Amino acid sequence: MAQDFGLYSKFSPVARTSGQQTSSKRHRLVQAFIMMLVITNFIGINAYRIVQLQLFQGEYNRERADNNRIRLMPVAASRGTIYDRKGRILASNRLSRSVYLWPQEYTPTKWSELATELSLILDIPATDIINKLEATGYNSPLPVRITSNIDRSTFVALAEKASETRGVEVRTENIRHYPNGSLAAHLLGYTGEATKEELIANPKYPMGMIVGKMGIERSANSALEGVWGNRLIEVDAKGNEIQELGVENPTSGKPVTLTIDLDLQKAAEKALGNRRGAAVAINPKTGEVLAMASGPTFNPSIFAGKVTKEKWQRLQGASKPFLNRALQGYPPGSTFKAVTSVAALQSGKYSPNSKIATANSVTIGGITFNEHSGGYGLIGFRDALAYSSNTFYYKSAVKIGPEQISKWGRELGIGGSIDLKLLGLNGNHGQIPTPKEKEEIYGEGWHIADTVTMGIGQGLVLVTPLESSVMVSTIANGGYRVQPHLLASQTNTVTTKSIKTGLKPSTINTVREGLIDVVRKGTGRRLNDGSIPLSGGKTGTVELPGQADNAMYIGFAPAYNPEIAVAVAVEEGGYGSVGAAPIAKAIFDTYFGNQGK
Repeated sequence: MAQDFGLYSKFSPVARTSGQQTSSKRHRLVQAFIMMLVITNFIGINAYRIVQLQLFQGEYNRERADNNRIRLMPVAASRGTIYDRKGRILASNRLSRSVYLWPQEYTPTKWSELATELSLILDIPATDIINKLEATGYNSPLPVRITSNIDRSTFVALAEKASETRGVEVRTENIRHYPNGSLAAHLLGYTGEATKEELIANPKYPMGMIVGKMGIERSANSALEGVWGNRLIEVDAKGNEIQELGVENPTSGKPVTLTIDLDLQKAAEKALGNRRGAAVAINPKTGEVLAMASGPTFNPSIFAGKVTKEKWQRLQGASKPFLNRALQGYPPGSTFKAVTSVAALQSGKYSPNSKIATANSVTIGGITFNEHSGGYGLIGFRDALAYSSNTFYYKSAVKIGPEQISKWGRELGIGGSIDLKLLGLNGNHGQIPTPKEKEEIYGEGWHIADTVTMGIGQGLVLVTPLESSVMVSTIANGGYRVQPHLLASQTNTVTTKSIKTGLKPSTINTVREGLIDVVRKGTGRRLNDGSIPLSGGKTGTVELPGQADNAMYIGFAPAYNPEIAVAVAVEEGGYGSVGAAPIAKAIFDTYFGNQGK
């Protein structure tokens, strides 16, 4: 029975079914437990990630998501056009391509890698790119312009990179254009991106703001710059624009009209050529600057794009192309004899009929001073100017003294009596120091030789070409010192009203007739060829130690109703009648419609 019972128990269907049920239940419990662990872990990981993203990195990621989806893009305003007095364009705008980077797209480390790649394409140092990003800050939501005015080949090379790289954008915008190249560069100046200091001083400026850096571009910047606008756009993950969400249109800058005459400016610069020097033409009645040439010059358009190290070094070279020589002091030479004549006649020690004996040389203070071409005998002021007698002015200068010469030189427009702020240009005044001022400036006492050389416009005397044009205008227009200016809106206003000097009519008539005699029969006869109205003028040849003579000329025309006054200085130009007077003649020819003669 026991054996049967064992067999029964082993093969019984009831016992077998019960064991299977227990095992299956246990297996299902294990499966459920494992599934619960998996689900719990999955939920835990996601919960942790959600907590991390929302609590610890929430602000950063929300900002990041918005930045990837919505961007605020500055829209540059077009700078105002600059015109000459007849409405001809001197500076305008043209379309170009600029490269922008979006700082928030990458970490500083990643930007460092990209900067190296971009530098090879754009041909700019990687450090320049990084410096611009760092100046803006890697958290800036606005783009940073790293270069502008890229050429077609660079654009093609960059297009592929920009399409596969977030944060690199090529944008079309306006840049400054100077249709006449280097013409009037020292007057117009140039533009560039606002510096950090300029951005701080002008909180309304966006990053990449273009401002004037020199000349009229700088002095009239508030009118020319306009107001930038903004576009709010939605972009995809690659930065491609999807749709425009809003726009604030920019306000274009205002146009500015100058007193400059384009034809006269061209004539002055062409006649000056590649020589170092300057030529100025003004209206002797109003002070309007009609032309102001300085050589050598530069092309302001180069600042619309990248300025390479080589280009910058050339601009800083020995010839100093940035220097506006029209506003730099030169020893005026014999052109200054007009000032000494005025001072002598105004001093009361001489009259219009006074005569002085000239000679081959004179000895003053134990020093012998020579005449330039022999004596002229006993002559008066008109002949002294016409023939440019040195000994005449040695003697008259000593008799009236340096204080009188300095006083009347300033009254005529030299040494600080011109308001350079009206021009908005960087430059200097000339100087006619008195004995006291020499002591203050140079720490040296006055010598009789200082007075002698002052009389003929050498020694301590310095006069800018602009001052020379004002000086000769004061004599030509009847004794009114004009205020030179470049903005047409300033003409005939209180700001530029001419100042009546204390010149006596007899002084004006005597000196003016002497300057006319220079052209009639003296050293300026070349301007009396009949091609232009009779004019007045004065040549000057300045001796300088160790180099060729400087050439100088001042003049006005017509002689008795002047419409234009000129002053020319040519470094190492030789005789004034040869190196400078022909430039004045070219300007007169153009003004009076005789180009080509």
